[in-house]
Amino acid sequence: MPYWELVLLVACMMAMNAAAIDIFIPALQDIGTALEVSDSNRRQFVITAYLLGFGAGQILYGPVSDRFGRRRVLLVGIAIYVIAAGFGTFSTSFTMLLALRAIQGFGASATRVIAISVVRDCFGGRRMASVMSLVMMVFMAIPVVAPNIGQGIMLFGSWREIFILVAVFGAGVGIWAALRLPETLAPENRRELTGKRVAEAFRIVLTNRIAFGYTISTATIFGVLFGFINQAEQIYTQSYGLGPYFTLAFSATAIFMAVASFLNSRLVETFGMRRLSHGALIGFMATAALHLAVAYFCGGQAPLWFFIPVMTFNFCLFGFIGTNFNALAMDPLGHVAGTASAVLGFMQTFGGGIIGAVIGYFYDGTLIPLLCGFIVLSILSILCVYLAEGRLFDAKYDAVTTPHPEEAKPSAAE
Repeated sequence: MPYWELVLLVACMMAMNAAAIDIFIPALQDIGTALEVSDSNRRQFVITAYLLGFGAGQILYGPVSDRFGRRRVLLVGIAIYVIAAGFGTFSTSFTMLLALRAIQGFGASATRVIAISVVRDCFGGRRMASVMSLVMMVFMAIPVVAPNIGQGIMLFGSWREIFILVAVFGAGVGIWAALRLPETLAPENRRELTGKRVAEAFRIVLTNRIAFGYTISTATIFGVLFGFINQAEQIYTQSYGLGPYFTLAFSATAIFMAVASFLNSRLVETFGMRRLSHGALIGFMATAALHLAVAYFCGGQAPLWFFIPVMTFNFCLFGFIGTNFNALAMDPLGHVAGTASAVLGFMQTFGGGIIGAVIGYFYDGTLIPLLCGFIVLSILSILCVYLAEGRLFDAKYDAVTTPHPEEAKPSAAE
């Protein structure tokens, strides 16, 4: 495949997840009304159920893709995603809908594992971070348009048509991958699918200090993102009274996140992953602390003219964190990329999904719980990075040709 097509296809594979999450945000209130869910905070479970299925499924897909290759596993996962979305159209109860959302997330988890594995199969180091930044730039375009598409469907139809659109999008990506995506796993890197070999691969991942530290750090910082997504509809419509126009404000934040990912793809090969991501993480914490202070003195929420630009700036910084942390976690694990992607993805998405659900459920009509979550989680993320590296901002080992001592030292399993 041409380089541009590979990047675009991987981005669309990742975008299937953003579409399945963000397009439903405008529909949460109508889903709750149609399926008799009176507690508005419980409606957030439509997002959480998908994230939990998405996180859990990666544990299975990783080892299987390391044995049988990327293509077949990807196509099976997409098929599950499309079928679950199709059946979601006929949901008759909230429990049924949540179950189908979890199954849909389970299918979609294959796209996350395979997307990152394909990139790691083909690239390493800063080049991998650059490619992932381009992928994330396209991926972040989905949160710009998906809520507005969802809102448009809600104006002329119902949330059931949203499931149909998601299924069609998934089917299109599946057909594209089936026709064009080559097998990227080299035959010599295939691993036996036995309990011993899988446990060995898991041990390689979990005992690598760099990989494990950045995985936990990414889980905490993704908890921030999921917490905001869970509360977004309530914050914009209830706290700020934007009504159906809230999707425009939500999209503005996503646009600048996409710009940040693009800038990261250009800057990372010059400044290195560590300098960019560590600086952005500290900036994220400081900005959230300022936002919390303003919100507190304004009775629980900052004025809208302050909230939108500050929140947008916060998530611009996020664009320099998530991609680089993922690349740093994956870089020393190329020989077990499928299992590594699965373990890291499970810990990041499942853990981040639970953290985000807890933050979202504490919504009380103000920004205080959300911003407190931002600060606590960013502090935990900084601590995890420090424990992994023993330092911050050190770009000495931030290149393919100069491995970090921890990355260069093989584990007993290897």
